Amino acid sequence: MTAKSLARGVVVASLLGLLAACGEQKQQQQGGPPPPPVTVANPKSIKVVDKDDYVGRFVAVDSVEVRARVSGQLEKIHFTDGQMVKQGDLLFTIDKRPFKNTYDQALATREQAQANLAFAQADLTRAQQLVRERTISEQVFEQRTQAKRTAEASVSGAEAQVRQAALDLEFTEVRAAVAGRIGDRQVSAGNLVTGGNGGSTTLLATIVSQDPIRFEFTFDEASYLRYLRLGAGQKDIADRGVKTPIMLRLIDEKEYKHQGTIDFLNNVFDRNSGTIRGRGIFPNADALFAPGMFARVQVPASNPYEALSVPDAAIGSEQARKFVYVVGEDNVPKPKYVVLGPLQEGARVIKEGLDKNDRVVVNGLMRIRPGQKVTPQEQGAQPPPQGAPGAQPAEKK
Repeated sequence: MTAKSLARGVVVASLLGLLAACGEQKQQQQGGPPPPPVTVANPKSIKVVDKDDYVGRFVAVDSVEVRARVSGQLEKIHFTDGQMVKQGDLLFTIDKRPFKNTYDQALATREQAQANLAFAQADLTRAQQLVRERTISEQVFEQRTQAKRTAEASVSGAEAQVRQAALDLEFTEVRAAVAGRIGDRQVSAGNLVTGGNGGSTTLLATIVSQDPIRFEFTFDEASYLRYLRLGAGQKDIADRGVKTPIMLRLIDEKEYKHQGTIDFLNNVFDRNSGTIRGRGIFPNADALFAPGMFARVQVPASNPYEALSVPDAAIGSEQARKFVYVVGEDNVPKPKYVVLGPLQEGARVIKEGLDKNDRVVVNGLMRIRPGQKVTPQEQGAQPPPQGAPGAQPAEKK
C-alpha cells in the first residue's frame, strides 16, 4: 500500500466517524419516534338475550289439490297459470249438457211421482167414506192405503234424484276451495277427466295459500328442555313456548328482520333423529316467502341479562381463540382472551374475559407491536395538536 492510498483511507474513516457522531447527536436531540396513537374505550353495558339458530323451510297453511267431482270433457279453463285466486273463483268448466239432461229427467220423474201421489191420496180419501158405509172391504181399504204410502216414497226418491242431479250439474264448474296461488294446469281443455270420490280422479291443478305462511324446523331434546324451563315462570307454560316471538332471515339476507310467532310444537320426538318439530307463523302480504324455501330462524334461549360489548373491529384472532387488546397504566397493550357472544346493536357481545373498566383498543390495532408503548386516546376525545407527543404527522398535499 502506498503512502497516498494510506492517507486517503484515513480521510474516509474520519469522515464516516464524523457523520455517525452527528447522527447520534441528532437522534439524542429528537428523542426517537413517538409511540403510535390508538383509540381506546371502555366496554359498553347492554341487555342481551341468548338466541339459537335453526334451519328450516316454509310450508303453506292450506294446500289443496283441485280435482273434478264428475267425469266429462274439460270444456274451458278460467285462470292463468301461477296467478292468485280467491276462494270460490271459477277455475274449470266441464261439459254441462249430459248433466243438464239428467237434471231435466229427474225433474220429470219427480212430477210423475207427485201425480201418482195425488191420485193415491184422492183414492184413499174416497175409500175412507166407502169403508164406513160398508161398500168396500177392509182389505181393499188397506190396499189403497199402501198405494198412497208407495206413492209418497216414490216422491221422496224422485226429489233425492233431483238434488243429486243438481249437485252433479253444479260440480261441472270447478271452483277454488281456498284463496292462494294456483300452479300450472295439469290437463288441457278438450281432454276427458275422471271425477268422483275415489283415488283415480284426475288432478287438475294445485292451490297453496300465501298469507300467512308457516315455517317448520327441528331442535334437539336439550334445547326443548331449556325452552321449557325458560318458560317455567310464565302463565303459558302449558303451551310449551307456543306464542314465543321469533326472528327469521332468508339465505340472501344478513340480518334477522322478519318477525313471527311459534304456533305449534309437536307432541312426540322423532325416534331416528332425536328431535322434535316446531312451527312458526309469519305474515306474507307481499308474497316474499314461498312454500319449500329454506331460511334461518332465531329462537330466544334465555331471559334478558346485562353483558359487555365492544366494536366487532376490536376483536382479534389467534387460531381458534379470540382476543382484544387492553391498555394498562404503562400504556403497553396486552391481549385478553375473550368468549364471544352474538352481534347486537352493531357491537359484539363479550360473555367472558373482560372487565367493564378495561381500556380496549377499538381503533389502530395495526399500529400495535408486542411490548411497545402506545399513545391511548379516549374515543370521542379531541386529537392532540400537531407537534405534540403522539400526534400524527400532517398529511402531505
